[in-house]
Amino acid sequence: MSLPPAKLSSGRSFFEGCAWFQGKGWRRQRREKAAAAMASRPVRFPEIDDELRKIIDANMDEVPARKRAREAFKDIQLGIDHILFKTPCDGLKMEESYEVNSRGLEIFTKSWLPKSSSPKAVVCFCHGYGDTCTFLVEGIARKLASSGYGFFAMDYPGYGLSEGLHGYIPSFDRLVDDVIEHYSKVKEKPEFRTLPSFLFGESLGGAVALKVHLKQPNAWNGAILVAPMCKIADDMTPPWLVTQMLIGVANLLPKHKLVPQKDLAEAAFRDPKNRKLAAYNVIAYKDKPRLKTALEMLRTTQEIERRLEEVSLPLLILHGEADIVTDPSVSKTLHEKACCSDKKLKLYKDAYHALLEGEPDEMIIQVFNDIISWLDERSRETNSC
Repeated sequence: MSLPPAKLSSGRSFFEGCAWFQGKGWRRQRREKAAAAMASRPVRFPEIDDELRKIIDANMDEVPARKRAREAFKDIQLGIDHILFKTPCDGLKMEESYEVNSRGLEIFTKSWLPKSSSPKAVVCFCHGYGDTCTFLVEGIARKLASSGYGFFAMDYPGYGLSEGLHGYIPSFDRLVDDVIEHYSKVKEKPEFRTLPSFLFGESLGGAVALKVHLKQPNAWNGAILVAPMCKIADDMTPPWLVTQMLIGVANLLPKHKLVPQKDLAEAAFRDPKNRKLAAYNVIAYKDKPRLKTALEMLRTTQEIERRLEEVSLPLLILHGEADIVTDPSVSKTLHEKACCSDKKLKLYKDAYHALLEGEPDEMIIQVFNDIISWLDERSRETNSC
């Protein structure tokens, strides 16, 4: 089975569109337009019929279309040959639900718990840009829950199965407040109230997790950050004048989409087999970034960069040395500047961006072992106090 690679939007690629405002894009526009047209063609799956193909090729701007696509495609997703789906789930209790938050938005949430024992701790997951807490996150959750942890996840407004315009972040602070609202409710449940709690952020989710911590500095027992996007690399940050232009255009056309961005499946997924499987994430946002979203991302990463010294909770930072989506040197800077004494940085030789989804199986196993070992140690320490 041969499939065209899926587009992944994360990290440095998100701001490559800003080069267009500097004049570089005008010279490349004709060449990139043809490449973008090829990349934006609907992914074709030989094993599905025309009716299912129409569902996944539909416009996903609004959540009803995304819900239809996920419902029609979820069994195919869970049947793919990926190591994440080889963890048995018989001993797990899984629950999906929709809840209306204080802003009146319907938010999709999911939880995975061990059936036969109380969880060692609560792990609250923050997904990456364009992503969803379904599909491959399902496999991550199974692994953590099978190791004795309660794993909780949600789709941000405008992403996955949550209400909102697809890929649109009008305010990063409000998004973080939505995350805090949901996970605070989880942690306040009587069965979880006394358990240690950890944030777990991937890529953009690393920025979300750090913002959650900065708003709640004493609420969490630690954070796991996988290839976190906590600063835009210097060579990708637009100059001050360009930023002002971006602000002006975003104020006029906040939902408008930027110029084409690179297809980064090749850069994010090192293993060729897993790279092809990324195409099965049918409700991920794969289109051009929206202007207001780009501006919010830039503002957020600039704020986090200024406040790295305020990061005070125990940290496990994991990054592939060959990652060109988010810069591993930024993880080194976070590790150096964070004011906590309990902090650990793991760099993986030759590994790319998607450490838990796109690496060869032996690397994925190693990263999981490092995460679970770190969680086990800190959960024991907290529970013994």
